[in-house]
Formats: sequence, C-alpha cells, structure tokens
Amino acid sequence: MEELLRRFETDSGGSSRLSSSIPAACRSEDCCLGVDEAGRGPVLGPMIYGICFCPLSKKEELKDLKVADSKTLTEAERENLFQKVDEAQSWLGWAVQILSPNMISTSMLQRTKYNLNALSHDTAIALIQHALDSGVQLKEVYVDTVGPAEKYEQKLSQRFPGVQVTVRPKADSLFPVVSAASICAKVARDRLVKGWTFAEDLGEMDSDYGSGYPNDPKTKEWLLKYLDPVFGYPQFVRFSWSTAQTLMDSRAVTVHWDDDEEDGEKAAQRQNNRSMLSYFSSSAEGARGQQTHRFFTERRLKSLTSL
Repeated sequence: MEELLRRFETDSGGSSRLSSSIPAACRSEDCCLGVDEAGRGPVLGPMIYGICFCPLSKKEELKDLKVADSKTLTEAERENLFQKVDEAQSWLGWAVQILSPNMISTSMLQRTKYNLNALSHDTAIALIQHALDSGVQLKEVYVDTVGPAEKYEQKLSQRFPGVQVTVRPKADSLFPVVSAASICAKVARDRLVKGWTFAEDLGEMDSDYGSGYPNDPKTKEWLLKYLDPVFGYPQFVRFSWSTAQTLMDSRAVTVHWDDDEEDGEKAAQRQNNRSMLSYFSSSAEGARGQQTHRFFTERRLKSLTSL
C-alpha cells in the first residue's frame, strides 16, 4: 500500500483510488463485498472509503482472520490485520477511495450544495461499480449506513439490480467483510495522516496535531497556530467544518465587498477588524512572525514600502 499512497501524496488536493489486484477466484465465483469508511468526522486529513471482497465460499476463512471493527483495535492491531488481508490476495481483494480535505470542503461549499452524505453515497457506489467493472462476480453487498438505513439500502438495490444489498448501522461489527473494509480504510488514513506531505511552506512545522477531531485540544491548538490571516489553512484542513470557519471568522482579516448592504452594526464590526490591506504592510508582515505564503514565494513577490 505504501507505493500506492505515494501516488496520492504527489497530488493531495483531489480524490484517488488505490486497489489490490483482483483474485482470479473473485472473477469465477459468486462473491460478497463490504463497504465502510474512516475519517468522516475529523477536521484534519482525508476521509477514506474502503471495500473488501471475497468468494462466498471463503466467508469462514475470512472469519478466521479475526477481523473486527477498526475503531475497537489499536493501530498496531490494525496494521497486523491489514497485512493478513493483503497476504490473502489469492482469494481476498480490496480497494480504497481517498477523498482529500480540499475536495471535501470545495464540494460542500460549492454553489450547488453537495453534502457529506451525498458524497459518501456516491463514493460507495463508485467503489462497488469499480469491483463489478473489474470482473468481480458480486452477489451480496454489505454496507455500514450513512443516513437512514432503509432508504440507503433501497437506493443501492435500485442501482445494482441482481445484487443482494444489506445496509445496517454498525455493519463493521456485524459482518466480517465490512470489518475487513473498515481496516483497509483506517490503515490507509492512519498512514496518510501520519506522513502527510504539505504543499505549503510552514517552516519547522509542529506535526503534533492530535486526533484531528474538533474537540481535541491539540487539534484546536494546531488550527490556531497555522491559520494564515489571508489565505486560511493548509490543504490538510477541512475548511468547510464549522470549527475551522469559526476560527477564520474570529482571527482572519475581514473582506468587505462594495455591494454588501451595510448597517451601523456591520460598519462598527469592520472598524474593529483588521483590513485586508494591513496584511501587505511591512509592519504587519513583521508582526505576524509567519513564513511568507507560498502564493507569493512561488511568484517571487514581496512587499515594497516605496517604488
């Protein structure tokens, strides 16, 4: 998986799919497939969807691997189980879809809203279709629910006629094939978050950003430290999350649009906030004590006090 993850690191602003080879047995025998995700809630890092599939005749062997819900396991236990899953490639296959923080945020904040549930559904559908397109003979699909289980199950059943679809809450603890998918997704996310390649020049960066969840004090501290007053956050941050938006509203410079309707309260608020022009003054630049943003360094731009 390491080599596959390096491909994503070269362009961590979008979405990438990584997959194992397709076992020959999965092309010739009826198969089951599980779907689960990792990293839905954090404000930092990607969300990853995973699938795992194997012949129906191998269900007992999958149980023997003792896969379990990834959230109940330590990182070392997950790594050990993923190695077992990957070593069983003669009959067990997997794939993961990496959704970058930038892709998640731009989707959620675009003019036509694309919420996280819709994004999750479409990603799961794309992975199931990927397995079918690869020749996997799917007969049973098990999915951990996003939103109402009954509606999601109906949606998937209509999309994949001839496949028996089961959608359940906590499916990762009910069906071993979903547990295996959960482990694939979580291991991929753990590795990406731990070794994240930042496109931005953050100097000697503090990599102790905690769990990435909004209520983690270390995560909050990191978000405060690396908030640029004009350009916001590195692409590692999901800027559509309310945690990030609240900090930007309170700490970043205020942008005023001439066609905004103003009342006395708005005008007073703007007086109490820094102007965006203050960002470009030499005194403000020194006061910030931060590295020059890559927008300027890539274009070899710098502030001048006189012409």
